[in-house]
Amino acid sequence: MNIIRPTLILDETVCRNNIRRMVQKAAKLGVRFRPHFKTHQSVKVGEWFREEGVTAITVSSVQMAEYFAAAGWKDITIAFPLNILEMENINSLTKSAVKINVLVENTEVVHFLQEQLVAPVDVWLKIDTGYNRTGIEATDFELVDAVIKATTYSAKTNLKGFLTHSGQTYQANSIDEIMRRHFDSLLKLKNLKNRYAGMYGNLEISMGDTPAASVCENFNGVDELRPGNFVFYDLMQQNHGVCRFEDIAVKMVCPVVAIHPSRNEVVIHGGAVHFSKDYILNTDGKKMFGRIIIEKEGKKVLMDTMNYLSALSQEHGILKVAQSQLLHFYVGQLVEIYPVHSCLTANLMGHYYTTTGERIEMMPKF
Repeated sequence: MNIIRPTLILDETVCRNNIRRMVQKAAKLGVRFRPHFKTHQSVKVGEWFREEGVTAITVSSVQMAEYFAAAGWKDITIAFPLNILEMENINSLTKSAVKINVLVENTEVVHFLQEQLVAPVDVWLKIDTGYNRTGIEATDFELVDAVIKATTYSAKTNLKGFLTHSGQTYQANSIDEIMRRHFDSLLKLKNLKNRYAGMYGNLEISMGDTPAASVCENFNGVDELRPGNFVFYDLMQQNHGVCRFEDIAVKMVCPVVAIHPSRNEVVIHGGAVHFSKDYILNTDGKKMFGRIIIEKEGKKVLMDTMNYLSALSQEHGILKVAQSQLLHFYVGQLVEIYPVHSCLTANLMGHYYTTTGERIEMMPKF
């Protein structure tokens, strides 16, 4: 394959191994596996999940639900607070014999659904267990009571249970902290489940963050697992100890366009429009946007943290390189970069190539 501009490369073998490992873990835990497809956003990669027996999926938008429904997926959770302006699209999905599961966190949306739905949907209460992005606070029993009660007014809204995304695990600084944050979320959800046990049927618990799904073993009381990033992993996950470098299935390949020895910098074609601006802190306390892999004597070598992607503008990327390592770079060279956040990188690129040169398309953006 002739690479001439920033290109996202996917290692199919690594990706399939990541899928298989998580499928096996969910089976061992005895939980329903409903992987989130927002990371890969690809019908082709979705088929790799099917080959491992996956039948139910999670998506992050109605548009993504439509994309995967068209590819034959029939059981889809839209893991985003329901947007009532998309009601016509949601009804179209339910009329096409797709089982749709939606998230609610207020009574207004529940009543709107009951007035507008043409077919029943399963409803999950979106619970905030500490991420503080959105959802009902796990201890706000008054609001939980009101939303649950509202779902009973119509057979169109079938109350499924409590769902959370414990995104706070992504901000943890150690495996122990990931475990503590996961256990805190789990306790909050089990408390809710116990509070309403027997009152509204067998309410379930759904959890879905890659750090906890990868390293934690205590999912007692959980009915469903919905991780997504694990399919590719990335530098952020490796930095947290969640995965190994060998588990990262994607790399950005970028051309070197200039070298500035006086600043110990190498300029690549590959900027924020390719990587996003997510970063982690390097060992020197500065922002790192990626780790560098170069070829030495016919072998690919991961450079140490003295050499890293240190800055991004729209199309430019700046590699900070130790002076002793500058001789390994030249204009026209292709360097590989482990991205910090594979979900955003893949979304920005819109497609990727396998290591064998096969182009894999992703969901159209508009």
